[in-house]
Amino acid sequence: MPPIINAQEISKAFGANPLFQNICFTVSEGDRIGLIGPNGSGKSTLLRILAGDVSPDSGEIAVRKRIRLSYVEQDSKFELGATVRSVAQSAMERAGVPDSERGTRFAETLGRAGFENLEAEASALSGGWQKRLAIVEALVQGPDILLLDEPTNHLDLAGIVWLEALLEAAAFACVVVSHDRYFLENVATEMAELNRTYPDGLLRVSGSYSRFLEKKEEFLHAQSKRQEALENLVHREIEWLRRGAKARTRKSKARIDKAGELMGELADLNARSRSGTAQIEFSASDRKTKRLIELEDVSCEIGDRTLFSGLNCMISAGMKVGLVGPNGSGKTSLLRLLRGESVPASGEIRRADWLRIVYFDQSRELDPDVTLRRALAPEGDSVVYQDRMIHVAAWAAKFLFAGEQLNQPVGRLSGGERARVLIAQLMLQPADVLLLDEPTNDLDIPTLDILEESLLEFRGSLVLVTHDRYMLDRVSTVVLGLDGEGSAGLFADYSQWESWQEERKQTARSGACSAARAIVPAESTRQSSGKKKLSYLELREYDTIERRVADAEEILQAKRAQLEDPEIVSDGPRLVTAHTEMEEAQEKVDTLYARWAELETKKS
Repeated sequence: MPPIINAQEISKAFGANPLFQNICFTVSEGDRIGLIGPNGSGKSTLLRILAGDVSPDSGEIAVRKRIRLSYVEQDSKFELGATVRSVAQSAMERAGVPDSERGTRFAETLGRAGFENLEAEASALSGGWQKRLAIVEALVQGPDILLLDEPTNHLDLAGIVWLEALLEAAAFACVVVSHDRYFLENVATEMAELNRTYPDGLLRVSGSYSRFLEKKEEFLHAQSKRQEALENLVHREIEWLRRGAKARTRKSKARIDKAGELMGELADLNARSRSGTAQIEFSASDRKTKRLIELEDVSCEIGDRTLFSGLNCMISAGMKVGLVGPNGSGKTSLLRLLRGESVPASGEIRRADWLRIVYFDQSRELDPDVTLRRALAPEGDSVVYQDRMIHVAAWAAKFLFAGEQLNQPVGRLSGGERARVLIAQLMLQPADVLLLDEPTNDLDIPTLDILEESLLEFRGSLVLVTHDRYMLDRVSTVVLGLDGEGSAGLFADYSQWESWQEERKQTARSGACSAARAIVPAESTRQSSGKKKLSYLELREYDTIERRVADAEEILQAKRAQLEDPEIVSDGPRLVTAHTEMEEAQEKVDTLYARWAELETKKS
């Protein structure tokens, strides 16, 4: 069967700057492709071309007829006044979903996504919930292929896990642009990197992200060996030419032509191999104080809601805290408390004298009209970094900006480039404590690696809010978790925080499950001692299992019918409860069928 999308020899440039040239990219049924590449390589543009929103400068794109395609952009946008309900309903209308299917699809998709208030205004939702809604808007259309541009940006860790499970179980194909390494490892079955380093501008590998890294290393090693061999060959040919080679014979002329080809290939290899990495190194103060910030029985409230309470924590010199929790649990509020920007509802926060705190704001507010030159060096043509005077052009080069970009307005920079400007500003401020609120959004993987290294080497203390689990595991020495229900706690690492959350969920579910477990005969759960013949108890179980399967299926049908009840569909909390009950009924049916098959096998 032909691919769903087949793009051949496509190129795209903006002005005189080519993003990519002669790229071939196909998407087939069942593909889960992770698309990566440096900032500015054209990943988002390639997605828009595949979606049909942008036309390539050259090349051809063939899309299978009657294909349903959904595209989720990097920044979620909704009409003013649109609600969660109206966004999903409008999406189904645009996609031509039959009326008979809309109720069930609406209920299942919204229920799995966790929305409770269906009348909430979409534009008033937090960034994470807006991203969830944008994904829901795409899913209710029943796509054959889903294109996602940085879907984990703004999602909290619970949201990322939800999206991972959704994509792993999905029947549709998808292409995901992401820099979240754990997310790519868990979701992608193929990886592709847009990068001028490769001869075709694209390296595509079947398998997980870690397998891609192995194959990329093999390719770059082979390319380096080829480059080294070419340099030796070209050196020999140049020596031969210098000795006065004559082009009068056919053999000499052929060798001169061959030398020219080798030089051209080497120049191409050198140009592709030339790559830069941002030079990030935060400046720490020389403070000797060990106790920097102490929180004693601190609570934080917004309106009548308690975000967290009873928080006791001490941030000492060199400590690196990973701050985690669902959207709305109070992570940004806690950063504001640490800065002294707000005061706790109760408790006390003590800071060391003359404490220098540097803050990275996730909103990334930069004046869009100011030039890159002024954003990097507000007071002249130089900056003072670690007691050294550096010209703004050299300072810009540290963050991979070209000299011709210095007079460009900041508003024309990409999200990753704006993040690099803010990091450059932070680096000029010596800090005792760094507070970083989602610094990883929009950064490409090479820049993330450099940022991680700089944070590991930073001599001061750090409080890091990020959805990047890889960075959390690598950088943080302790994890401070906010559960979104008023509780907070300290954990050794992110895995311990996850385990704690899972234990709490299981405890909450155990009461509901105990009644279900009680109806299963105790003997039926024991392993057979190798005998194929049914025991007395198993015979009794076998005699009744068909009736129990029928009863369970009847309950399942009733639970499914509830999901189509207009009163339940219009009530967010009841919808979530009904969806959970339907899934539990389905699990019970599946368990009974599996047990029936096991008894049949033993009986025969």
